[in-house]
Amino acid sequence: MTLNTTAETETAKIARGLRERDMELLADLVERFQHRLVRYLLYLTGRRELAEDLAQETWVRVLKRGSQYNGRERFDPWLFAIARNLAIDDLRKKRKVVQTASLPNEDAMRLVPSSGPSPFEAAARSEDAMRLAGRLQILSPLYREVLLLRFQEDLSLLEIAQVLDAPVTTVTSRIYRGLAALRSAFEEGGDSPGV
Repeated sequence: MTLNTTAETETAKIARGLRERDMELLADLVERFQHRLVRYLLYLTGRRELAEDLAQETWVRVLKRGSQYNGRERFDPWLFAIARNLAIDDLRKKRKVVQTASLPNEDAMRLVPSSGPSPFEAAARSEDAMRLAGRLQILSPLYREVLLLRFQEDLSLLEIAQVLDAPVTTVTSRIYRGLAALRSAFEEGGDSPGV
């Protein structure tokens, strides 16, 4: 009960701070969520520079539209939804300019933070994690995204549904199919993840 009360208090504090455009709170949120945000965008876009640009634009949107955050749900699904929408908008713009839109994944193997290794970065240095990251890149973006949100960002099915603006059943189906595709990718590659 205390944990829920603490979480509710924190989300209410974030909502109030965003409504008041509290720059100290925003700086704290950037510090807490920037690594995860850029990592998520890097996997969505496949390009480090674009991911960093979109992350900056996400924080601008958070500041501009902070009053829309209700404080009843966790902050990170709301943040990821903004980032996802920006990434989709960017992709649509590029498709209009260039008729063939492909997402290069050359940079996707590199991890993001510049201020020391995160636990994920340390794990990604292992051979198994590099094989897993490579296999994730060959998955359809629909499956890759739900797997990353669920297993890397540790969002619940309901939170992922909020980020994607899709029913929970769709999220569940994509996770199931994504895991099956990932398993198949490892079997075709002749190795298996050492998890």
